[in-house]
Parts: sequence; structure tokens; C-alpha cells
Amino acid sequence: MSQALFIGGLQALCLIAMAWGAAALWYRLLLPQPWRKAVLVGWLLLALLLVVLNLQGMRLALLGQALLVAGLLIWWFRLRPTHDRPWADDVVHLATGEVRQGELILPHVRNFRWHTRDDADVAWEKRRYELAKLDSVDLIVSSWGRPGVAHVMVSFGFEGADFVVFSVEVRRLSGERFSEIGGFFRQYEIAIIAADERDAVGLRTHVRGERVSLFRLRMPRSAMRSLLLAYVEEANDLAASPRFYNTLTANCTTLIFAMARGIGARLPFDYRLLVTGRLPGYVYKVGGLWPGFSLPELMRRGRVDERARQAERDLHFSQRIRHDVPGWNDDRRA
Repeated sequence: MSQALFIGGLQALCLIAMAWGAAALWYRLLLPQPWRKAVLVGWLLLALLLVVLNLQGMRLALLGQALLVAGLLIWWFRLRPTHDRPWADDVVHLATGEVRQGELILPHVRNFRWHTRDDADVAWEKRRYELAKLDSVDLIVSSWGRPGVAHVMVSFGFEGADFVVFSVEVRRLSGERFSEIGGFFRQYEIAIIAADERDAVGLRTHVRGERVSLFRLRMPRSAMRSLLLAYVEEANDLAASPRFYNTLTANCTTLIFAMARGIGARLPFDYRLLVTGRLPGYVYKVGGLWPGFSLPELMRRGRVDERARQAERDLHFSQRIRHDVPGWNDDRRA
């Protein structure tokens, strides 16, 4: 490799690193916005100056770029997730749980009554579930119009009467909005939330206006129990040791995939695990959706958003949204 090619490669790497550094400073620097803007402008001006000097043949400018990037990386790898921040009301409590005498006890189940995205009647409840009654697992997929992008939740049912939803979410600060790009830059911690179905589904259907689909999963009861307890174990671990959310590698789908593999499911890796809006197609391919139906029919009959809006105040909300969903009602099979 010639010296010119080597130097050119280093220059390209420094440029990429400095562009990445600008985004990292903007999304992760814990300063008020005016100060963040000032730091970002300073970073960009210094980066531009070093690039110009480098192009003029001053090789020390390349060393300056490398030192600047090294300093940024030292700051980056010293960032640590925390539980001690002013969280938004809907993620202030992480899910935790314990099993006593065949009963699962969840101290913090979210049961908000949502009025707008930012306004809700706040309610966190302690709930108990008999593990012997666990007999269903449903995949809930909520999308909001961005191609391939969706949020995935898992609902556990107890003899068709009680349901609890586990949702892997971004743990936002009070008043903070979610940014997919910010999710690449350690802007958020990750949260596992346990919620009532009327809360978790209703927020997305009648408040956010999202498209929500529900798919009953084909699983033996032993696997249902293992998956539920895997969620509880993962939630307890997360409550003890906070972690950063990542839009690509640590999100609502990758954690489910890791837990399913952890209980012995032999699942191949597939691009649809990253393109979450296409996750039902992946689950169908591996035989996880209810048998006897084509994927288009499962998707058509699994649409629950309109039924959820109509059943907003119904005491039998969970039962009503499952009307006509394959695996429930008249076509329910073991």
C-alpha cells in the first residue's frame, strides 16, 4: 500500500468519525440546547479548519483530527446509563416481578387512561396472575406509516379473562420526544413496561391513530410459561442494571428474539428482525402464527385498531378486540 493511499484512508476515516462526532454531541451532550448548539458549531468549525489545513498539505492537521476524535471517543465510552433521571410518567416505573406459590406478582402494571399523547389519568397497579391459567400469547404490532417501522409488544393471556402486555420501550425524560436517529447515539435508556391491554393498545389506536394488528402465537403452554418468565427475568435484570436503547441493536424486537432463543427456540436470523414492520412475515415463516390461514388472511383479520377504538370504554376490551382474530372465538384450536 502506498503512503498516499494510506494517508487518504486515514483522512476518510477521520472525516467519517468527525461527522459521527457532530451527531453524537448533538444527541447526547447533556447541556441546554443553546450550549449544545455552541459546542456543535465549535466542533464543526474546528473540524472544517483541520480539513482545510490537511488539504493544504499540513500533515499535523491529520494528527489534530485524530486527537480530536480520540478525545470524543474517551467521552463516549465513559457514558453510563442510569435510572436516576426525571422520567416521563408512562415510563417512570420499570416492570419487575416475582413468582410465589405459582402466582406471578407484578408490582407496577401501567393502567393509564389516555386523553392525549401527553395527558393521561396516571395509574400504576399491583397485579397477580396464576401461572397455571396462562394459555395464550399474542404478538401485537403497531405501525404509524413509516415503511418497515413498527412497535412490537407481547400479550400474555390467562384463560381469556386477564391479559398483561410487555412492551420494550424508550425511557424518555419528562417532555422529551422520541427520535429514531437519537436512538443510535445513547440518547435514551431502555425500559420494559408491563401494561393493561386497554392502556397499551388504546394509546396507539385512539390517541396516536396507529395501525395495530394482533396475532395469536402457536406455542405449547410450557413455552408460554418460559417466555413469560424470561420477560420477568429480563425486566428484573434491567431494573437492577440500566442499559442504553439502540434503534438497531437493542430495541423491542431484538430483545424478544434474544429471549425466544434463550428459552430454546431455534430461530434463524432474518432482516425482518430489523425491519420490524415485516416481523409478522418472519414469524409466519418459522411457523409461529396460528395455523390454517394464509399470511394475508392473518394480517387482514388481525387488524384490531377500529375494534379497539369502538371498545375504548368496554369492560370486555380485550375480548372484543380479539373478535375474528384467528386462534380465538369459533376457530380456536389447541
